[in-house]
Amino acid sequence: MYLPEYFEETNPKRISALIEGHPLGTLVTALNGIPFASHLPFLHERGAGSQGRLVGHMARANPQWRHFSSGAEVLAVFQGPHAYVSPSWYASPGVPTWNYAVVHVRGRPAIIEGEAELEGLLERLTHVHESSRPNPWKAELSGGRRAKLLGAIVGFEIEITSMQAKFKLSQNRPPEDRRRVAQELRQSGKPTDAAVGEWMAGVVDRES
Repeated sequence: MYLPEYFEETNPKRISALIEGHPLGTLVTALNGIPFASHLPFLHERGAGSQGRLVGHMARANPQWRHFSSGAEVLAVFQGPHAYVSPSWYASPGVPTWNYAVVHVRGRPAIIEGEAELEGLLERLTHVHESSRPNPWKAELSGGRRAKLLGAIVGFEIEITSMQAKFKLSQNRPPEDRRRVAQELRQSGKPTDAAVGEWMAGVVDRES
């Protein structure tokens, strides 16, 4: 990814926060030079291995898991908040642009072979997304239903080899422009705009 120095984010906590706050990633592989992408929810295991690990699953009918046998690295892309930025918000001349935050994760994938490990992955994914609900749903898998469900999916893990994070949040603009943009976005009636404004406010506060 094109990554100017002033947009590069290296803080592990902020990078992890983006992945965990926006866990639906785009998994990209290439077979015989042809790119293939799937949109999948991931769990980010920060402490696994030297740089962490991503785990997830896909439908067995999805051919992408067969690409893993090539041994090639895969790319997972996580898109955080994004918003249009009007030059009318600047104190100095500028042009229209877009602010956003993304993380690119590269790594080597491996299939999760054991049924117990696959069932454990499903339980963890469910717990992460159900635990904050008033009446969390719990999977009750047994007998034929369990076998049917586990047989219909393929679990996998990606040992992370590198991570790049681009938080394009007006860092190339003067401090006054950054404050103005953050304020305009935070006051917007659009939730996505407000989210970018909050991320920008963190950058502005950090650099003040």
